Amino acid sequence: MHDKWKYDIMPITDTDVIYEDNHLLAVNKRAGYLVQADPGGDEPLEDMVNKYLTKKYNKPNGAFVGVVHRLDRPVSGLILFAKTSKGLERMQQLFKDREIRKTYWAVVRQPPPDPEGKLVHWLSRDRTQNITKVHKEAAEGRVYAELDYKLLGTLDGYYLLEVYPLTGRTHQIRAQLASMGCPIVGDHKYGYPRGSLRRSICLHARKLSFVHPVKKEPVELFAKTPRDGFWDRFEVFGEA
Repeated sequence: MHDKWKYDIMPITDTDVIYEDNHLLAVNKRAGYLVQADPGGDEPLEDMVNKYLTKKYNKPNGAFVGVVHRLDRPVSGLILFAKTSKGLERMQQLFKDREIRKTYWAVVRQPPPDPEGKLVHWLSRDRTQNITKVHKEAAEGRVYAELDYKLLGTLDGYYLLEVYPLTGRTHQIRAQLASMGCPIVGDHKYGYPRGSLRRSICLHARKLSFVHPVKKEPVELFAKTPRDGFWDRFEVFGEA
């Protein structure tokens, strides 16, 4: 499996960078990239960003790169890194305080029961299978999860949902959408009939909106969908 991932890995370049200032760097993550190292030994995005910044600014001792938040490996889209310890600490606090507006795009094959709605569940983790289970009631070992969604449009029998997670739980969007009968395209782990040959799923971190923790100015960042002949057709439903 790891050989397949390594085959697709390419270094970070200027074209991957969405936003950069003295404290923050936003990258459009490709599906299949790890954010942080795992026991498999594949190079994580964290290290790739470090190499990019080290080379760009000719830093002999390497650059500071802090992981602000995470995306699942098969998910593409917008992810933020901190370039300073101040930026890291303050951005992590914004995420913790839920002062970041997160927007995802998800492509599903089944229409949602309603054009827009709210999903509220309690989630538990099955670590042996690395899946999140969805429950209707609170209980010990379960965490609260909430998201809003709306249907943006349909294309060739697929449905594009815009999703706004209000909490940040592991596999939250994947599990909650599947629980309403809308598993994400390619997400075999959560009930889609077949997995993607590219080991990706059609979930994309589309937008982040927040007040810059140092500059105190509003920031709104967009990540274009992957240029893979499938995802990019859905750009007609969104900005930029």
